[in-house]
Amino acid sequence: MDTTRGGGEDREGEGGPEVGGLTTGKVARRLGVAPTTIRTWDRRYGLGPEAHTGGRHRRWTARDVARLERMCAWTATGLPPAEAARLARTDEPPTVVPPRRVPASAPRPPAGARSRAGSGLRLGDVRQECRGIARAALRLDAVALDRLLLTAITEHGLVAAWTEVIMPTLQAVGRKWETSGEKYVEVEHFLSWHVSGALRRSAPPTAADRCGATTVLACVPGEMHTLPLEVLSAALTERGVPVRMFGGALPVESLVSAVRRTGPAAVGLWAQSRTTASRPLAQHVAAMEWGVRGARRGPVVLALGPGWAGQAPAGVARPGGLAEAVAALEAVAAQ
Repeated sequence: MDTTRGGGEDREGEGGPEVGGLTTGKVARRLGVAPTTIRTWDRRYGLGPEAHTGGRHRRWTARDVARLERMCAWTATGLPPAEAARLARTDEPPTVVPPRRVPASAPRPPAGARSRAGSGLRLGDVRQECRGIARAALRLDAVALDRLLLTAITEHGLVAAWTEVIMPTLQAVGRKWETSGEKYVEVEHFLSWHVSGALRRSAPPTAADRCGATTVLACVPGEMHTLPLEVLSAALTERGVPVRMFGGALPVESLVSAVRRTGPAAVGLWAQSRTTASRPLAQHVAAMEWGVRGARRGPVVLALGPGWAGQAPAGVARPGGLAEAVAALEAVAAQ
């Protein structure tokens, strides 16, 4: 039960009558927003039902719902709610006017400038697209979120979209739930899931194997944060590098078996936390060899992720970010 609802206007059952239009609760479920958000839009911006009916239950006609749909679409582009409401009251579809963006060459706000999106997400000095993605994530708006993520990847390219748009938004959501007593966990999971889906949809077909060019990507045992590896895998595939992706918490024995069976040119080991980063594991993989006597070879090992800070063993490369990791692995595959 939603204890935040007031006035009793949405207390009818799912199968209740819809005489005269939809109730606020059903409109909220259709749009993927909270009933309190719809009431706020009504109170602040005059986006309530055009026709007022008697009794305690407000009813929304198809025209009323269409206006709210335009409000959702405009706010998803990053527009402030007041401006989005002004446009929503017209019949202009959101595709008529392109979303406002901050060009890459435009001057940025002064260092330390802060801004908010949605329910107080602190995003700081970021591209305008981050604000639209953050608002869509906070509203749990799957349609808008997919559209915005795919647009960012298409317009900026996979590496820039991850570095400048997606990752700052994910970090802002992570900071929000960490400081809110476990609130907003559903937003982080929702956003991560849709980012993963956008990566898969935008990635080209898997690159064909080339002898001695394959890269193996895996999280170290105990590590379940796969999203950074997913974007690295997609970026390498985009560049024609054959990749074998093994995802989260791969057991040591399975990792060793995968390396022996694929004979990769490189192995990327992801550790989000210092508690999961394992120097002995990285050293063991780096020492592995295969092939005939006199022509044996082993993989180049990359320690990926913040967990390896100060812990990567000698001889194991530790790229500083996605672009550096992509360049290093692409160079190894080309040898």
